[in-house]
Amino acid sequence: MVLDRHDDVLHTHTALVAHHPPSGRITLHPGPGTTSETGLAHDLLVALGKPPLLPGRFPGGRQPAWEAATAWLTALPVARLTVLRAHRLTARRTMRLLQLQARTGIHLTLVCHRPHLPAALHQALRTVDYSVTADFEAARRHYYGTPIAEPPPSDEPAVSASRWLTLPALDRLVSYDSPRPCAAPCTPPPIAWRHRPPPVPLTAHTAQRVAQRLHTATAHPRLAAALTAALFTGASLQQLATARPRDYDDAAATLALHDRVRYTDGCAAYPVPPWAGIFLRAAACFTRFLAGEDQELPAAPGDRGHLLHMAVTARLRPPQPPTARRKGPVGRVEWDWRERQEAERYEAISADRARPSRR
Repeated sequence: MVLDRHDDVLHTHTALVAHHPPSGRITLHPGPGTTSETGLAHDLLVALGKPPLLPGRFPGGRQPAWEAATAWLTALPVARLTVLRAHRLTARRTMRLLQLQARTGIHLTLVCHRPHLPAALHQALRTVDYSVTADFEAARRHYYGTPIAEPPPSDEPAVSASRWLTLPALDRLVSYDSPRPCAAPCTPPPIAWRHRPPPVPLTAHTAQRVAQRLHTATAHPRLAAALTAALFTGASLQQLATARPRDYDDAAATLALHDRVRYTDGCAAYPVPPWAGIFLRAAACFTRFLAGEDQELPAAPGDRGHLLHMAVTARLRPPQPPTARRKGPVGRVEWDWRERQEAERYEAISADRARPSRR
């Protein structure tokens, strides 16, 4: 706890410039005039660089914003959270922050811009151990942190975030295969790629750009995890939905997908590249908060519309058909181009076999 007795702008400015998520530091400045707990969770998601709203319908009509924020803080390398204007927090909002700290182990600093703790804050803090400082230099060194000097510009050419990234691994995302999860315990072997080629691994530079776009495109951990998993498995949304939280092994860095009747390569464990682990960890944490081990780990088939909208927001798409073969207007992403190509080839082969032979 930091006491800013005279509401000195130096405290606020120092805490704000210390905000640097890549270095593990988040500074949360709650929106003025709001007292709802959900509103504070939305502010936290924004501080993490994410949209504040989660798409989709949820039980009871309540957005699981706190669950999403907790999942991201669990998965991301964030070690410190500084909350300004803490004297305005209600007791319930303060308890939410304390619960967040208990679940994630994050170092929580509340900044009270008053000479004394208000009653609501004092009441909430009675449930935990805490220390108080009113010394600015001590607060700057031990709580706020110092600003991080940004690295020099990379030699890589700058790529606008509005430009599309065309990723062949997304070709099968909307495939209409229909594998089902295994009802009995299943320990799949490593993927052997017998019936289809493996997706080409993303380069380090492309993986970094994809991760950055996904982080800013959605606050929904399961949607982000579904698109991430599609990129390193080449699987359809239907097959991705066969995974449950227990199918992600963080220590071994593998994700098991199921396919009992072998639409593709059967039940198999796929290696998770390092850049993708954050999204799978966040999705596993989020799913356990909401529904335990029996809920789909990535997005479910019913989330398809939200998933594709998120991909378009992030400017990620599969290869597109030539202009002359487009089914929709120019500019609209066609997700089933590969499926149409395969169907056309199959129809051509079938028609050829049906023709009577000439002798």
